[in-house]
Amino acid sequence: MLAWTSHMFARTLRMNWLDRIPLYVLVLLALALGLAPFVPEPHLWQKLKMLAAGTLSRPIDVFDLFYHAAPLILLVIRLARVARRTSGGGSPGR
Repeated sequence: MLAWTSHMFARTLRMNWLDRIPLYVLVLLALALGLAPFVPEPHLWQKLKMLAAGTLSRPIDVFDLFYHAAPLILLVIRLARVARRTSGGGSPGR
């Protein structure tokens, strides 16, 4: 029991930095980087299409996919943590 508790404490401690970022900042970053450049099409959409087509092979394209998707992934993780906290499923980071 003690090992499980210390493991859970370590896991929530590692995610405290994400809980300290205001939600609106994550939303703005996800929108800005997820939709940039706006014309002719967002990079994230372009890279996802390349991934689906199997043509995402150059290292710069893989980096670009992660670069544009990172704020969106962080936002999803943060929203999941907020939902879990408010539903009484635990208190991650608090």
